[in-house]
Amino acid sequence: MNKRGHVLNAVLLSFGLGYVLEPAGDVETFVTIAEVFVPVVLGALFPDVDTAFGKHRKTLHNLPVLLVVGAYPFYFGNLQWVWLGVLTHYVLDVLGTTRGIALFYPLWSKEFDVPFGIPVDSQYSDLMTVTVTAVEIAGIFLLVKYAAPVIVDAQQAIGI
Repeated sequence: MNKRGHVLNAVLLSFGLGYVLEPAGDVETFVTIAEVFVPVVLGALFPDVDTAFGKHRKTLHNLPVLLVVGAYPFYFGNLQWVWLGVLTHYVLDVLGTTRGIALFYPLWSKEFDVPFGIPVDSQYSDLMTVTVTAVEIAGIFLLVKYAAPVIVDAQQAIGI
């Protein structure tokens, strides 16, 4: 996807995430949207910094970068949602385009994709972006609704 597609994805994702986390549609929902908006957008744009250095869709489009960004809030206490922006950038590049990304770079340069992606400059790229974003929001909803309560129950059972 192009930068416009990643921004569209991040904006829609921020609204969707706000409603998943605070579904009432009241002031708290919009506070949550505001809270996640900037970190998600920053995360969604971060991987394309590799267009200025390194190899695009390799240098900053891989699992080691996602792990570092994902661990950041555990050590520094901020930027809790940047990892989600980075992850959704990867998902959009893998599912939405014909090229894919090098998930295991620098250990392996093979680019992974799916057979139904479209070219970045396609007239259908916005439709593909919205479709992939809807799938991402549905996945987040399922994780929050079903996986998070199980994790909390397990933590309580073992006294964490």
